[in-house]
Amino acid sequence: MIEVNDLTKRYGATAAVKGLTFAVRPGCVTGFLGPNGAGKSTTLRLILGLNDPTGGSATVGGRPFRDRPRGLRHVGALLDAGDVHGGRRARAHLSALARANRIPPARVERVLDEVGLAAAADRRIGGFSLGMKQRLGIAAALLGDPPVLMFDEPLNGLDPEGVKWVRGLFRRLAAEGRTVFVSSHLMSEMENTADQLIVIGRGELIAAESLSDFAARGTRRSVTVRTPGSAALADLLTGEGAAVDRDGDALTVTGLAAERIGELALRDRVVLHELTTHTASLEEAFMELTADSAEYVPGEAR
Repeated sequence: MIEVNDLTKRYGATAAVKGLTFAVRPGCVTGFLGPNGAGKSTTLRLILGLNDPTGGSATVGGRPFRDRPRGLRHVGALLDAGDVHGGRRARAHLSALARANRIPPARVERVLDEVGLAAAADRRIGGFSLGMKQRLGIAAALLGDPPVLMFDEPLNGLDPEGVKWVRGLFRRLAAEGRTVFVSSHLMSEMENTADQLIVIGRGELIAAESLSDFAARGTRRSVTVRTPGSAALADLLTGEGAAVDRDGDALTVTGLAAERIGELALRDRVVLHELTTHTASLEEAFMELTADSAEYVPGEAR
C-alpha cells in the first residue's frame, strides 16, 4: 500500500504539493488525475524518493521507498519511457537492472515476452517507437515482480491493441492483490480501467473515492424520456421549470428528477416508454470539479 500523509513540496515560494493525504490500496486500479501543473509528477517522484519533501511523508508498505534495498523487488515504476540510454539493447538494459536488484536473469526473458518485445530484445532502444519504449518501461516495472506498481502516462504512443493490452494488464495485476497506481490525462481510459481515483488540483487533494462516486458529484445530470405524447409532456415539464430538448418522441430533460417526471406523467396520463437518468461522465465531472484548479483556461484574461 502507498500512504501519503500531509505531503508538501515547495520550490522557493511556489508550493507544488500542499499537504496531500491519501492512501492507494492493493487489489484495485487507482487512477491519479489532475489538470496540467496539478503536481501529479512531483507527487510520484516524492513517493519514489527521487525528490525530498518539504514536509510530510510518503511510504510504500510502511517504509520510505528509498530505505529499501533492491527497490525493484518492492516497487515497479514507469515515469518517463524516453529516459533510457538509446545505445543500449532492450535485453541488456533489463539485464543490468536485474543484476543491480539481484533479480534472476530468467525474469528478463519472461517480461520481454509478456510485453511483446521478445522479437526486438536485441535491437537498440534508440530505434524503438514511443509505443515500444512504453512497453520496455512496463517490462522494467514488472521485472522484480513487485507488489506495488506506479505508472505515469503509460498509454502514450500505444496503438489501440496496446491500449487494450495495458488495460487488461492493470486489471490482472490488481486482481493478483497488487497496488496499481496510474497517472493519466486520458479520461476515457480511466473510465474503462480505474476502480478508485485520487484527484488533485494545484497541489491539493480534490477527491479520494471510487470512480462512480466521483462521477456522481458532477451536477450535469439529465433525464431521457421517450413517449408518444412528447409534445404535451414537454409543455408540462417546461411549466414545472425544467429545460426540455425535444427530438421526435424523445425528450432530454434537465432541472427535474426522473421521479418527479414520472409523477407528472402519471397524473396527466402520459404513457412513457423510457425514463432514464444520466449522470455526468467522468470527463464531465472532472472538468467541472477541477475548473478552479486548471493552470490555463482558454479565453481567460491574463
